[in-house]
Amino acid sequence: MKCLLIASHSAEVLFHWTDQEFQHNVQEQYGASQEEGERLPAFEDIISTLFAPIIISCSTMVYGQGDGYTSFTTENNHIYVLHQFDECLYIAVNGDGEEKEDDLRRKICVMKKMIDVMFGMVTLSGDLLRKELRPQDTKQRAVLWKHLQGLLETYSHLRENDQSFLVEAVERLIHPTLCEQCIEFLERRLVQQLNSSVDRAGEEVLHAFILVHTKLLAFYSSRNASTLTTSDLLALIIMAQNMYPSNADLDEPSPEDIESTSGSGPESFYTPEPSPSSRNSSGSERPVRGNTPVFEFVDPDIQMAEDSLDTLEISPPDPSTPSRVFLEVSQRDGLYPMMPHSMYCLPLWPGITLVLLTKVPTSAVAMSVYKFLEAFAKLEKRLSEGQAGSAAARGQLNIHDIRNKLDKFIKALGPSELQSAQLQNVWTEFKNRAFARGGPGLSNDLIPVCKAMKTQLCGIYRQCFLTDPGPSDIPRRLSPALQERAQAMVQEKLVDWKDFLLVKSKRNITMVSYLEDFPGLVHFICVDRSSGQMIAPSLIITERTTSELGKGPVAHYIKNKVWGLVRTTRHYLQRGYSTVTLRDGDFYFCYFLWFENETGYKLEAGDIPILSDDSAPIGMLAWDYYRKLLRYYSKSHQGEAVKCYELLTVHLGVIPTEIILQHCRQLASKLWEPSRNPLL
Repeated sequence: MKCLLIASHSAEVLFHWTDQEFQHNVQEQYGASQEEGERLPAFEDIISTLFAPIIISCSTMVYGQGDGYTSFTTENNHIYVLHQFDECLYIAVNGDGEEKEDDLRRKICVMKKMIDVMFGMVTLSGDLLRKELRPQDTKQRAVLWKHLQGLLETYSHLRENDQSFLVEAVERLIHPTLCEQCIEFLERRLVQQLNSSVDRAGEEVLHAFILVHTKLLAFYSSRNASTLTTSDLLALIIMAQNMYPSNADLDEPSPEDIESTSGSGPESFYTPEPSPSSRNSSGSERPVRGNTPVFEFVDPDIQMAEDSLDTLEISPPDPSTPSRVFLEVSQRDGLYPMMPHSMYCLPLWPGITLVLLTKVPTSAVAMSVYKFLEAFAKLEKRLSEGQAGSAAARGQLNIHDIRNKLDKFIKALGPSELQSAQLQNVWTEFKNRAFARGGPGLSNDLIPVCKAMKTQLCGIYRQCFLTDPGPSDIPRRLSPALQERAQAMVQEKLVDWKDFLLVKSKRNITMVSYLEDFPGLVHFICVDRSSGQMIAPSLIITERTTSELGKGPVAHYIKNKVWGLVRTTRHYLQRGYSTVTLRDGDFYFCYFLWFENETGYKLEAGDIPILSDDSAPIGMLAWDYYRKLLRYYSKSHQGEAVKCYELLTVHLGVIPTEIILQHCRQLASKLWEPSRNPLL
């Protein structure tokens, strides 16, 4: 029994997702209280009524007492986890014992991350975000909620089955020669041709990468592009998988193909067969994952639009229409979160996808909006703290600089747009109060006007980057012909490697190549937290695929132990432990976190900060804990480039402890050898 709900402080449901068991349980309980013959209300109304006391209670605590509760367990052992993000309350529920508090907290934070990527700085305004999450048009709302539900289900599926999402790091396909060729192809042919074409409508390709299921085959960023953070890249992989989900039965090659590569390790290479005479590069129909909740009601005659999300016929995604995503951009003058990009997700074959990220022509507007939002947020904070006058004006941008730059910004927007006129009116009110002779100046009377300015700036941002263009506007995107050309170029490049790549993605690294050097080693996961990349033997267990551990109880047992080990190590890391060793039955588990300098010299272990129980979950997707950890550790190593690594190992329990520790040291130094990894 699972549920995730987003609500406003007035108990208005902004989004909800439930599995079938939770839905049926709620409807049965609600139906039992109905009088005979009385129709059951719409499910959205039911869930709103069910959660209203919790929402109101939590809002009262937060806004009335300045404090709130973050979790509770009911008498029937249902776990509720709550988290307030600005004016939105997120509630995650589990009643089947499959998820702990940490799991629910992580799910909430990942959902918040996906909403940030989808809506950008609009999330900074509660009123505007409510309009985005709950459109008045019921059909539009159903389509949006269906999409958000799909993202949540895709993430949950990946986290339960994919090691890269278990540890929240990116996994690359280990084939140095092919990876190098593909990166060179993306740089010298694909991106160069796209950016020199007249059909790009002012957009510039900044990043291009090829995904095989969830693994990176090749990644290229143009010279003037900002580094794409691991958090954003993982979110984009979720979006790509949601659009074109991997299906093991459809995407998996024949047993003959699997047999031909079953022993391929990092040092093995593959020679493809000659190309067939007739090439079929068309994609297949989108597979449908079977765990999608279907909303059913006692009386089908009263089924409403907002409750029929899964019966709503939604056309397949049009690859030529890009998704607007908002990602972090690093510039010389600082970091700019939630900058607009266009994401083109072009299917090559089932399981293999080309993703293009482009810079939109008006992205400079977003940077200006962020600077102004940051300035008014700092001013509002200083005024709230009782500072006034010159003390309140101190900050990254002087208040007089803001005045000059904002005047120019509004003038450049033009007076024709309604949102621009509203911004101009609020800005005029601010200037009359702050700068007029004899006026109150910079005092706490300006706090409401600061809030209004932030809302209007977010409105400009929404108008520029989230509002659909009118029929008379020229679409600002790569032309469909240009996208088809890019798709065909990559297909031609990889057509001979297609089947091999699909097999390789499931057998990326095998334990066979490590057993001779490390007898007794069952499994390992090594993560470079500085680059956000991981290396681990494949651990995919399906009905058709047999892993090195088999596909029976032993394989599932090892998989469950690895997932449990990651949860345990995060628990200890949260409490400041960087080393964990424990024996569990026939197995011995180890976890190490350490720091190195650029030359590979291991640095002295320092104290790891201790986090509270209700802190954001440790990882890189929802909240980049390791980036903050590196900053914290680097304070005592000024002038050095510090790197952070993690290693998890599973050994047979009969191996002596000193041999296991020796294995861990040797394995850590061997894994990142250049000969075993693709180009970074």
